[in-house]
Amino acid sequence: MAQRISARQWTLAFVILALGASHLGYRFFVAHRLEQTAGLFIGLPMIIGVLLALTPRAKSVTGMICKTMTIALVMSGLVLGEGFICILMAAPLFYLVGIIIGLISDAARRQDRRRAGVLALLPLGISSRLSFDREETVTVVRAVTAPAEAVESAIAATPRFDRPLPPYLRLRFPVPVEAAGAGLETGALRGIHFAGGEGKPGDLVLRVGEKRPGAVTFTSVSDTSHIAHWLQWRSAEVSWRPIDGGSTEVRWTLRYRRLLDPAWYFGPWERYAVRLAAGYLIDTVATPGG
Repeated sequence: MAQRISARQWTLAFVILALGASHLGYRFFVAHRLEQTAGLFIGLPMIIGVLLALTPRAKSVTGMICKTMTIALVMSGLVLGEGFICILMAAPLFYLVGIIIGLISDAARRQDRRRAGVLALLPLGISSRLSFDREETVTVVRAVTAPAEAVESAIAATPRFDRPLPPYLRLRFPVPVEAAGAGLETGALRGIHFAGGEGKPGDLVLRVGEKRPGAVTFTSVSDTSHIAHWLQWRSAEVSWRPIDGGSTEVRWTLRYRRLLDPAWYFGPWERYAVRLAAGYLIDTVATPGG
């Protein structure tokens, strides 16, 4: 007599199947340069969730999906070599997608309905047509305790990054460690070397694209830092005007192109990080002695 497959054996088989499928899916996305798209960040957890939702005789699909997601995220660091930041950013999205699929599947089981409806969720959030505008602009305005002439001289000098970064920007992101270049005349260059955190060290090169009284625009020339995997810098526009004899209002605007999808998830993360960066630049680059 053939031995009946137990619920635990079914569960183990489908967990292994889901992990194997997620590994192959990850390799596919990377090979086709889709590792920054919603295809990976939503599609991959959906593959895991849907496969586990089809597991026969599972007591709780939601619980099983969460456990498998945890294993998959740990494996991504140990086996695939993904860094802390990638895992940190992906984890909430993976769990969210998995829990939604699990809850739908568990509810369908309780009502003795077919689970094929879960498969209809697969394309949601993956199409590039559903993505928001990738071009972003973030502006920070602060008062600097220094006259406008001193602020302009500070901006014209070689940048210094000797002040502590905000805590969020110290979460294994590449950080600026040194810079070269000075002057505000059109064509003047700035080179900023990024190291630490994830990825290999690299350099962001900026050029003065326009200089007018009380304002300067730096345009991006190239970026070989790991930050270029997440966003593409466009320009930095800096303006300053005297408030009174001893203070100056500084406005720092950063323009960039978002490279991560889905926008509703990664957009706020990137805007928050860029806003912190703009404030940090005012406190260091635009503040005399900062």
